[in-house]
This record gives sequence, structure tokens and C-alpha cells, in this order.
Amino acid sequence: MSFPPPDSARQAQRLAWARGALDASDAGLIRASIDAGQRSYWRTIGPPTSRIVMDSPPGLEDVRPWLHWHAVLDAGGVRVPQILARDVEAGFLLLEDLGQPTLAQRLAADPADADAWFDAAIDQLLRLQTITPPEGTGVFGEALLQRDAGLFEEWFLGRHLGLTLDCAASDGLELVQRRLMDNALSQAQVLTHRDFMPRNLMPVTPGPAMLDFQDCVRGPVAYDAVSMLKDAFLSWPLARADGWLLRYHARAVEAGVPVPASPEVFLRDADWMGIQRHLKILGIFCRLHYRDGKSQYLPDLRRFIAYLDEVLPRHPQLAPLQALLDTQIRPALERRPA
Repeated sequence: MSFPPPDSARQAQRLAWARGALDASDAGLIRASIDAGQRSYWRTIGPPTSRIVMDSPPGLEDVRPWLHWHAVLDAGGVRVPQILARDVEAGFLLLEDLGQPTLAQRLAADPADADAWFDAAIDQLLRLQTITPPEGTGVFGEALLQRDAGLFEEWFLGRHLGLTLDCAASDGLELVQRRLMDNALSQAQVLTHRDFMPRNLMPVTPGPAMLDFQDCVRGPVAYDAVSMLKDAFLSWPLARADGWLLRYHARAVEAGVPVPASPEVFLRDADWMGIQRHLKILGIFCRLHYRDGKSQYLPDLRRFIAYLDEVLPRHPQLAPLQALLDTQIRPALERRPA
């Protein structure tokens, strides 16, 4: 599957719509950010005040799930971008401009305020998690977990590394995947962003503001907290990440979010949920490269291997994955160009 090249007709349509929404015939647009999907974001230039145009091309990216979850989150007190104009049929939204750096970029440049920003992010996460999921909300259940496991095996192990596992290694991986799935399914379920990371948070006050929330589901309570701290683009020492997870846990208990009463049990759940997510992302990043021609994510594969290296030694129940990592995955990665 491949995606079409930029469409000059769509570019002209986007610019004309933006000028009409702004009531500014001389306004221009520049790219504001690049998305892993087909949605794109454009910053207006020229008078009046800078705004963001979200372009969700019909047939490629349906804007309605984004609008649905925007309304749910906004009503629940979550900081989300303000909508200034919309054309659902054409797939255009005019949004407030929340500025240039994402929280990930800001923290990468100056991590001194990380404690304050993560505390603020925890506040937004708890607001999300205390929202009752609307009727019809999807569930992060067995089907999604099985799909995630398949992504890792098909795209990372098979396509990227060229590995074919023997029976023992395959059985060991299946056992680990089953244990990770059982842990995820046993956790209390809350409204879950599924991509709650600093790249999808904007450092504004009050805030941070939440982006990319169109795929919310009812999911495991530890999922978003570990996603925030075991990020695709920004890493922290394990002890510091553990400390923030414990801070989240204490505040979640106070807020009535259904985390385990024991901090140790919650940390175990977060570790296992993180491992499940790391394996999925290894598969997704490889699929983006081989299927979609988006190769900018490949350098971060080793970041997720490093996350696995950090936490797997704490969990002997997952030893077959550690063995697979040491005996096959790491040697295969070393054979590949950096």
C-alpha cells in the first residue's frame, strides 16, 4: 500500500478555505507539523493572528472522530485546541495556534522544568481518566492486543530483521505475549488516549494542551502513564521515570482513578504495559518505513530496545523475550547499518 503524492488541487482548496475562514484574501500557509497518518497541519501567515489549519483529506482521514473526542474531552475539562471554524465535508478545521515547540521539544532543549510539566501533564491525564467513556467507545481488548503482537512479529522481526524463529523461540515469544495481554486485560479500564506522550502535548498554560486524541478507547489504566514517560522521542533515566510513575499513582489514588492500591503492583503493571507498547511501536515504525515510505522513525528503534533492556531484568516471568533479544534481535540489529 502506498499513499498518493501531494495534490496541488488539494493545496489550492486548503488555501482558499483558510482565506475564507480567516476573511483574509492574502493569508498564506506554511507546514506546521508532519503526522504519521494522512492528517496535516498548516500555520497561517500574514494577518490576522496566526492560526492552525488541520487538513484531513476525505477518504484518507475522517475528521469526525477527532471532533467527537474533542467535544468529549473539552466537556471533561481537558485542555484541547479551540476550534474556530470547521468544514466537516471538506475535512478542514481552523484551530487556535498553540505555538511552535511541543512539550517534547521544549524538554529536550531544557529539561530543568520537567518535574513541573510532568505534574501538569498528570493533571490533564487524570482529567481524561475520570471522564466516563461515552456509549460506543472502542475497547482496547483482546483483538487490539493480538493485532499489536502481530505488528511486532510481521514488520520488525520478519520484514526488518529477516528473522524466522524456530519452535522454541516462537513458543517463548508467544508465552510472553500472552502474559503481557493477560496483564493488560486484568487492569481496570478507563478512557485512554493511546498516544499520550510529550510530542502530543503543547506547553501552554493552562495545560499542557492535548493533541492527537482521535483514537481514544476504553483501555488499561497504566497505558497512558507509561506512554508519557517511555516516549518515542525523549528518554529519561529509569529511576526518574519510576519516580514520576509513583507520583502519578499517588495522585490517581487521590482522584479516585482505579489504579491498584499497591504502588509496587502498579509499577509492575506499568512495566508490562510499557513492554507491550514497545513491541507494538517497533512493528509500527517498521511498517511506516516499508509500507508507507516514512523512514524518519527508524532511528528510534534502538530507543525501544533500550527500554526493553531496562525493565526486562526486573521481570523473570518474561525471560523468553530477554533471551530472544540477546540471542537473535540484538545480533540482527548489529548486522544492519546504523
